[in-house]
Amino acid sequence: MRVLFLLPLALAVSCTGEPDPICTDPVEPPCVDEMILDLSLQEDVSGGAVTNTADGDGWITNIDASAGGYAQAANNPWVYVRFTDEGAQRVDIDDEAALESMEWHLAARRFILRLNGGTSGPSCVGGAAFLEATYESLTEVSEDQVFYTDDFYTADCTIINDSSGLPGSPQVVLAPWWSYAGCVATSDVPFLIQLDDARVLKLVVDAYYGSGQDDCNTSDVPGEQSARFMIRWAFLQ
Repeated sequence: MRVLFLLPLALAVSCTGEPDPICTDPVEPPCVDEMILDLSLQEDVSGGAVTNTADGDGWITNIDASAGGYAQAANNPWVYVRFTDEGAQRVDIDDEAALESMEWHLAARRFILRLNGGTSGPSCVGGAAFLEATYESLTEVSEDQVFYTDDFYTADCTIINDSSGLPGSPQVVLAPWWSYAGCVATSDVPFLIQLDDARVLKLVVDAYYGSGQDDCNTSDVPGEQSARFMIRWAFLQ
């Protein structure tokens, strides 16, 4: 994966003792015209539901990113989410307006999860995958932790697809959450995500299907109600 924006966690600290924001003003992402076409961005606002259940010090968030089904996804908008102390809140914004907004942190449609930064959006939200860790084992943030923003375009605005072989699947930072061998299997790979205000959360995708995720993971049998994400997350700072 090419890296567009590296952000170490050695943050400047304000006089209040709180970390300073990473960024405060939107920056137009590159290749906007190409992204509108490649990711089928829409002028409508998604009606996909976002619900939360308290989970200890964190949350279990369910996101309906079904977008009318796989065949209709290109004609339906993304769901936009903001992480807060009250859970993940849906941001009612259309796809093209989201390219100018720092209000959202994560966007979901079908199996793709974008972060608001780099080639995905105008903010500076970044993430890091921990291939050898578990969600439970992530309890703190290293001082030298590096975060990456989405970077799925070449210099001439040619889209970089991930290794799934599925069309319209860009190489995003959160791509390691899944694999595909006949169905969308969850990898249990956890991530750290740094928001624009410098807060950091840990996150793992527990399920993509409303039911039958275990059958997919163990036997490559597709579950039912696809693109109904169940995401577990908690702020670490």
